[in-house]
Amino acid sequence: MELELKKTSLDAYETGGELTLTQEETAETIVPDYCPDIARIIETDGKVYLHSRELRDGKAEVSGTIRVTVLYTPDGESGIRTLEFAMPFTVESDSRGLPGCLYLTAETEPEFLETRMLNPRKVFTHCKLVTRLTGYQKAPLTFCTDTEAEEALCVEKRQEQQHAILLTHIAEKDFTFTEEMNLSPGRDGAAELLTSQVCSAVTETKIVGSKLIFKGMFSVTLLYRTAEGKCCSTTGELPFSQIMEVEGAKEGAAASLYLQLTGTDLQIDGDDAEGRQIAVTLYFHATALLREERDLTLLNDLYSTAYDVVYEASPLTLTSFCETLTRRQTVREVLEIGVVAESILSLSAACGAVSVSREGENAVLRTGVTVRTLYLDEGGVPLVAERCIDVSCQLELPEDCKVTARAVCQEEVQGSLGDRGIEVRFPVDFRVEAASRVKRVCIASAKLDTDSVKDMTGAPSLVLRCLGKQETAWDLAKRYNTTIATILSANQLEAGEELPREKLLLIPRKRS
Repeated sequence: MELELKKTSLDAYETGGELTLTQEETAETIVPDYCPDIARIIETDGKVYLHSRELRDGKAEVSGTIRVTVLYTPDGESGIRTLEFAMPFTVESDSRGLPGCLYLTAETEPEFLETRMLNPRKVFTHCKLVTRLTGYQKAPLTFCTDTEAEEALCVEKRQEQQHAILLTHIAEKDFTFTEEMNLSPGRDGAAELLTSQVCSAVTETKIVGSKLIFKGMFSVTLLYRTAEGKCCSTTGELPFSQIMEVEGAKEGAAASLYLQLTGTDLQIDGDDAEGRQIAVTLYFHATALLREERDLTLLNDLYSTAYDVVYEASPLTLTSFCETLTRRQTVREVLEIGVVAESILSLSAACGAVSVSREGENAVLRTGVTVRTLYLDEGGVPLVAERCIDVSCQLELPEDCKVTARAVCQEEVQGSLGDRGIEVRFPVDFRVEAASRVKRVCIASAKLDTDSVKDMTGAPSLVLRCLGKQETAWDLAKRYNTTIATILSANQLEAGEELPREKLLLIPRKRS
């Protein structure tokens, strides 16, 4: 006679490691012959494009390019000119950073970027990069759900129902998005594009068969020069819809999408003589994490009233709660500039890393948003004002959950001239992922000693006592080598009824 355990194995992934790496890059750049000499640098803008991400034996390597745009006033000329160049970079972790990981997500941002003039034909650029890496490894979930034994073995079992959220699929794909962006009516046409910014937001995901359909919006902000030499800015929203394969995923799975720009190409449409159409081509890498909700049955204890049982139990760690949400905070502040401004040329807002602190069930998110404005003073000289604004958001989340968040400013920054300076208004979206993990004990193996009957010498045949405060009916039955059904019957209680805690209970030993 044997005791047979029923086991289930589910394919899943889990986070194998998270790293934050910083490094500095510098470059000296010669001004091309077709560009005029530099009189004064106005500002520097940089966009990071990731080209490759590789994992090998726990070591991560990410390479990309910082596309730098320097705005400057030319020597002996009026207006604004641009100098563009690329700074390649490679980020590497040590070989023990992400052990056993198969997939890698990476996000690199410039924490600091500055260009200074060495002479009218040469500039020096200093950039500090912050790269956040997350590795995912396969973590199959194997556990016992039930046991089968002959009635003569007198085996009692305890099963627990547990709700779990499993990361079942990770999919990646490169995309190219092409669209025409029209300048809004009333705006002057563009003769030259000076700077650009692109933000992305995924607004909808849906699994149909073996395909994941996701939709969203690209927000493109441009600073451009007109044929008359005037500087203007505009923002356009371009909706997108893409499809990627997710073989084997269930239609009810929840998808989290991460988009990483790998390149941009924005040009004035040559067929448009007025310069009112911009040809936009965006290259991006999409990573989809698919999670499924499951109700699991765990076998977490057993015993026999007739024979001794030896078993091994192992902890099982499960994600019991996972929620993705977005919270918006609206910011309204004044940038004090100390001079009289004639007009605003452009406004931008860049969000830094988000810190998370807990106050009971409240999670407080904070980020620093760097607001920068390019404007003309009353003499027509282009100047830059910059300020870091603290923005916070409070959420009610379970106290034991882990919270990760990033902040983005997706929409156009609005600004107006006032007596104190430039008043700016913009929304900040906190994109939050909260997850809770629980540990449960689950039977891993068990053996029944059927060579001899359990020795109950000296054990009382009848016990009279109350149920303890932290005690369950299972604990009582196992301790006195009986069954819950026997206790219920002896106390004239119905099957499934809870044992009263303030009443003396008759606990007879079960007879083999």
